[in-house]
Amino acid sequence: MGETKYIFVTGGVASSLGKGIISSSIGKLLQARGYNVTIQKFDPYINIDPGTLNPYEHGECYVTVDGHEADLDLGHYERFLGIQTTKANNITTGRIYKSVIDKERKGDFLGKTIQVVPHITDEIKRNVKLLGSKNKFDFVITEIGGTVGDIESFPYLESIRQLKWEMGRNALCVHLTYVPYLAAAKELKTKPTQHSVKELQSVGIQPDILVLRTEHQLSAELRKKVALFCNVDENAVVQSIDMPTIYEVPLKMQEQGLDETILKKMGMPVGEAPALIPWKKFLERRNKAKETVKIGLVGKYDLQDAYKSILESISQSATYNDRKADIQFLNSEKLTEENVEQKLKGMDGVIVCPGFGQRGIEGKFVALKYTRTHNIPTFGICLGMQCMTIEFARNVLGYEDANSREMDEKTPHNVIDIMEEQKAITNMGGTMRLGAYDCVISKDSKAFEAYKKEHIQERHRHRYEFNNDYKKEFEENGMKCVGINPESDLVEIVEIPSLKWFVGTQFHPEYSSTVLNPHPLFLSFIKAAITK
Repeated sequence: MGETKYIFVTGGVASSLGKGIISSSIGKLLQARGYNVTIQKFDPYINIDPGTLNPYEHGECYVTVDGHEADLDLGHYERFLGIQTTKANNITTGRIYKSVIDKERKGDFLGKTIQVVPHITDEIKRNVKLLGSKNKFDFVITEIGGTVGDIESFPYLESIRQLKWEMGRNALCVHLTYVPYLAAAKELKTKPTQHSVKELQSVGIQPDILVLRTEHQLSAELRKKVALFCNVDENAVVQSIDMPTIYEVPLKMQEQGLDETILKKMGMPVGEAPALIPWKKFLERRNKAKETVKIGLVGKYDLQDAYKSILESISQSATYNDRKADIQFLNSEKLTEENVEQKLKGMDGVIVCPGFGQRGIEGKFVALKYTRTHNIPTFGICLGMQCMTIEFARNVLGYEDANSREMDEKTPHNVIDIMEEQKAITNMGGTMRLGAYDCVISKDSKAFEAYKKEHIQERHRHRYEFNNDYKKEFEENGMKCVGINPESDLVEIVEIPSLKWFVGTQFHPEYSSTVLNPHPLFLSFIKAAITK
């Protein structure tokens, strides 16, 4: 196809308008037309990656196959496009500066004064183009985190200005803004959008396409007005209204010809609009589902973004089981022996969430004891799986003081521990098992029934492991280690075969569940929950 085309997605007025969903939708529509597409996210914060951020600050930390801790929008990119992203798809200001400072220390700049322009902006531009030049993509979509006007996103906007100037028709800016509805005046207001576009223009960028986020239908006149005041073609002003599901967004964008407008503006053949048949089938199935499956999510963060990938995996798998997912969040800090029955008895299935640290852990043990003794389908993920083994050690093996070395340094029964080779590492992120690892599954297990294969690869993000010294005792008492890493012999999957569905995974299956390929373990778990 020749040169790679670059699409920049910026946001104005407010954050959290859904730039990631719009970027993913544009990517989906271009991919459906047969183009090779990738999406990257530039985050203007100074952390090297979001791995050390509290989920309350930035939602969940997503992990790529190559072991990079990334922004949660990369999860949307993968779920929508069915592609695998890597470290190169998520850059932070911290990484940009670190790279420039490392070069300066090595003497690469030979006595030059290092400045934001050109040195930081050159490094940003190099990163924007890296994926395109290395992997022969037709389109690289770059989402810029934050909001236009933020002090920290200026270097990114300056880099986009330069790239648009250098690349001409091969670069395009899609700007996402918000059109608020003033209830008292009963009208929609375009002024914030006009201000946001002026802000962009003041740094030398004229947006090519405007996507207007709104909770109310926008009239043709209003869109005309925005086009006129913001120097944008009328057909390049698109509305993005709240939808019952984010997966409807690509279809709404296609209805308004967003992909067509992009192709025309970039001087490319338009051709037939793609039919998106599997995607539409998924949505039809979702809309048709009448019956509900009730899933309890036991975790410590009262924030939906903290468990984004898990929520999406449940919702996708429910659709493929012809159910609507009714997900109830249960704060593990508030779960006690006294209230657990009242909280859990109505659940068809329970997921015990991942996490780090001591907070809320006792509530997870309480929940697991209840679901284990009442045979409720239960799925423990990462720390959730570790809690399964600790609860089992305490209440079945009789080691009342069993624990993870993470929670109690001095526990005499360390059924979860840190591996010898990791003890020497002191860097906060350095001791983690991150990214995709192999796992071999025993044939006579629920896990094998779900995957229908012996060899799998799944993504990890944790520091502590199942202590193999206890393996024999666990197995003799009814908890089987059915998934093992072939290189290190570490336990990846545990289950209690005598129960309906009681499975724990040391890895995070939610990272690889997509709209068109839901994860087999989630499918199997939801199926068990339905037939409870």
